[in-house]
Amino acid sequence: MTIWTILAGGAGVVALLSAGTLLLPNNVHVERHAKVAASPETILEMAASNHGYQKFNPYLTSDPELAIRPFGPDTGVGSGFHFDGKEGKGTQTVAEVTANSVRYDIDLGAMGKPVQEITAQGLPDGTQVTWTMDMDLGFNPVARVFGLFLDGMVGKTFEQGLDNLASAT
Repeated sequence: MTIWTILAGGAGVVALLSAGTLLLPNNVHVERHAKVAASPETILEMAASNHGYQKFNPYLTSDPELAIRPFGPDTGVGSGFHFDGKEGKGTQTVAEVTANSVRYDIDLGAMGKPVQEITAQGLPDGTQVTWTMDMDLGFNPVARVFGLFLDGMVGKTFEQGLDNLASAT
């Protein structure tokens, strides 16, 4: 066997592995639920506000040194904040507020642009809160492999945020 045969075989294996990642899902959906003893209006008011969101921001729990710099209006569409901490940096902007949800556009730079949403559905004895994230991983093979682990990683963060929300209301 010549060195060229070995290199060609290695390149072929790498090409097959890379092509194989295209069979992995390119969209990721993460979803967590919790019952909170507060009205849907109270929850959505907090979720749509820069100041209110920080009361339950799960990343502040895991990184108390997280730098938060608000921008835009205090509440509603266009309000948001820049963040920079041990788990990453980027921006979060309120993109839409409806009668039962707040949607956020997140910009993580090269790591992607997920969309998150908090919905609040009234119950007789509280509110069912659902926190979701959807992200298009595109054709990036590394991102698609990483996407296999996002539910476990981000899901734990959402669970912490829902616990924080229940305590803050």
